[in-house]
Amino acid sequence: MPDPYMPTVFTRLNLHLHTLLLENQPWFCARDLGRLMGMHLSDRMVSKLDEDQRHVLLIRYHGQPEKRLMLSESGVYALLVYHYAPGNRLLREWLTHQVVPALRDAQASSDTERPMLSVLDWPEMSLSLLHWQNDGWIRLRDMPYLLLNRTRGRAVAAKPWWRRLLEVFQISGHSVS
Repeated sequence: MPDPYMPTVFTRLNLHLHTLLLENQPWFCARDLGRLMGMHLSDRMVSKLDEDQRHVLLIRYHGQPEKRLMLSESGVYALLVYHYAPGNRLLREWLTHQVVPALRDAQASSDTERPMLSVLDWPEMSLSLLHWQNDGWIRLRDMPYLLLNRTRGRAVAAKPWWRRLLEVFQISGHSVS
């Protein structure tokens, strides 16, 4: 029996997604993807995909070697189109902008000069983090979500988030009115 592949596991909405990067191509566990889509991906549904978009592989699934149906990146996007639901847009964005880049960067060389992407997972949200020049960087567009989560549980200030952000960064020489 061959050694099972060791997947990288991502979490979204407390659900796991087992992923592999084989020959620089992302592969996703069909069972996990179905759970994230809110449906069981039956053989009939998956049979709509081309042969090169699906493959059964032996992976380490929750610590145990198991044969699992894995779907290529293009196969995943095709299923998201075939079985459209409004929530699938957010799932596709998460896969495209967080999971796939983090999966590729995790396999890349450990060259510290090259920026690397990772994902921070919290129960409330996931956040992309860029590692570059020994510092962690987040996108400016993610700041409102961080500030909103930081103020939860306390009385929310009367000032809008962007004013509080300006105060945090202490923009000198400019008056904000």
